[in-house]
Amino acid sequence: MRVTAIGCTAVLLLAMTACGGREEAGGTGTTATGECQGQQTTGITDKSLKLGGIYPLSGPASAYGAIPKGIKAYFDFVNAEQNGIGGRKVEFLVRDDGYQPPKAVEEARRLVEQEKVFALFQTLGTPSTTATWDYANQQKVPQVFVATGASTWGTDTAHPWTIGWQPNYVSEARVYAQYLKQEKPEAKVAVLFQNDDFGKDLLGGFKRALEGTQVKIVAEQSYEVTDPSVDPQMSNLAESKADVFLNVTTPKFGSQALAADAKNTSWNPVHIVNNVAASVTVLKPVGFENVQGVVSSTYYKDPNDPTWQSDPEMMRYQAKMKQYAPDADPAVPYHAFGWAVASSFHKAMEAAKCPTREGLRDSVRALGNVQVDMLLPGVTMSTGPDDGFPIESMQLMTFKGERWELFGDVIDTRKEFGPLTG
Repeated sequence: MRVTAIGCTAVLLLAMTACGGREEAGGTGTTATGECQGQQTTGITDKSLKLGGIYPLSGPASAYGAIPKGIKAYFDFVNAEQNGIGGRKVEFLVRDDGYQPPKAVEEARRLVEQEKVFALFQTLGTPSTTATWDYANQQKVPQVFVATGASTWGTDTAHPWTIGWQPNYVSEARVYAQYLKQEKPEAKVAVLFQNDDFGKDLLGGFKRALEGTQVKIVAEQSYEVTDPSVDPQMSNLAESKADVFLNVTTPKFGSQALAADAKNTSWNPVHIVNNVAASVTVLKPVGFENVQGVVSSTYYKDPNDPTWQSDPEMMRYQAKMKQYAPDADPAVPYHAFGWAVASSFHKAMEAAKCPTREGLRDSVRALGNVQVDMLLPGVTMSTGPDDGFPIESMQLMTFKGERWELFGDVIDTRKEFGPLTG
């Protein structure tokens, strides 16, 4: 990991005097000094840091409500045992948007204007983030490490205050396309996708990655997040007799699609499920015996994989989750995701030259191969002036027994496929 200044000077940091700047009306700011003078310090003091997250704690994507539990456990651990981040205790406020974009906008306004948060840390979902990033940009509030892999977060230049974290959907799609080109070069693919920016982004990337190959998409079916079931779509896709099924869904519908595939004994395609619906919590209700051989991809360590049993970070995660979130099962991968992204924020905040909104905005766009211990070996965070994608490496995995098993090498999609451009 590259070494960067944490504050304006070492002396100032040791003295706990922040190099902040402009305090907005009603906010709690730090003292303006040095090169950071005039920058926004709402929501941050010498002793505290307030963040706000927006998640679907209810509604069709409520499985993702596990993520903030992992985040809060990490921040509680850091607050109690490491004196916070840079001496600042982190307060993490969580709001529920029910996976409804208008509600996400309402909650973003409440967090920024009433709660006076320093930053929006994690807005889950492509629709919700799309609905709120204009507001974050207008208010000049960092909207960092959003929980969505839409490629637009890294290619857009009009919203410098918003940035993703996880591998983008186009890069993920490229990994699946490469897998098929190698393993089933004449595959016929049926696709189920969520009818919004998320589903269209991954499907579009998959189609582009297949250009010039013999792999063909022979059937497509979309669904709405308000649909009660995807059974009708699955019946239609089964009629295609495709030998590969690409499952581009969020958890609720991913589980339904996996169950429908298992019930239809006359159709037995290779089943690829996208990462955001690949948690064991999605597969378990279907019955592990019914999801053997399903393929997906990942970039962070699975707490169910014995490979990491003696891994120092996994051991720390397991212990601290039990200590600071005793009601949350450490085996749930979404908790590990939350721990990993919170740790990533910790690294980015420490690297900020100024403990200001502008400092965080600049820090997340200047990450130089930053190592985060909950990420897979070989996966680091890197960004730059022409690269707004912190993580672009993934590894394929297949479900065996009662857990995912990694196979192949970590794929750096930057090197394998070239950078994404707007």
